[in-house]
Amino acid sequence: MIRVRGLKKHLAGKWVLNGLDIDIMDREIFTLLGGSGEGKSVFLKNLTGLMKPDGGTINIDGTEITELSAKKLHKIQTQIGMMFQGGALFDSMTVGDNVAFGMRRLTDYSREKISRMVKKYLEMVGLDGTEDKLPESLSIGMRRRVALARAIATRPRYILYDEPTTGLDPITTDVVCDLFLELQKELDVTSVIVTHDLKTAYKVSSRIGLLYEGKIVAAYDTESFRKSDNPYVKQFIRGNRNGPMKAKNGQESVL
Repeated sequence: MIRVRGLKKHLAGKWVLNGLDIDIMDREIFTLLGGSGEGKSVFLKNLTGLMKPDGGTINIDGTEITELSAKKLHKIQTQIGMMFQGGALFDSMTVGDNVAFGMRRLTDYSREKISRMVKKYLEMVGLDGTEDKLPESLSIGMRRRVALARAIATRPRYILYDEPTTGLDPITTDVVCDLFLELQKELDVTSVIVTHDLKTAYKVSSRIGLLYEGKIVAAYDTESFRKSDNPYVKQFIRGNRNGPMKAKNGQESVL
């Protein structure tokens, strides 16, 4: 499991994360909701070790990662797959090379094994036969599926998704959500999704948390979240400007 206690991160003159506590359980899909600029992406970057916190602890499978050496952190990172915001594919690389990128960096797989696995994971996301295409030739939804194939290619224990359905039309969003659920069952992983999209959260989540002013102000199973009387949750669900939460001007691509 992942256990986070008192997590703090100071950026752009403010505490983006300010004492965040959460436990993420094995094999669940935990979705973290929050408005733009609330620090959802920063939270994921701290979990992966891409960003170092200014306080607090992150414990993954019994290992506290915030003070690890680069070599020991690398070992933990091999267990984490990340689907970055917007997909973040390398435009100059083919689809196959994009999917192979993590395997080449994090494993000692042979060239032949990597080639076999690239084909396997593209088939799993419904994109068999696209290895030699460039990302620019694919639709937005197809590019997101390539990004998902890349995230699962190293067979991680944890998959982190940063705004995976932003910019997708409702039908494509539904297709991607179904794919999340299928892969969750097939790969038997723990998933963490950050988003502001309630429809995505409701469809795929085991539990939902709400981030505001650097802390998780609510965390419930999906049905309890829908019905919660928590004032923060009620305001977020209803999209009402009147309530304890105030609008932010931050950029979600940064925070």
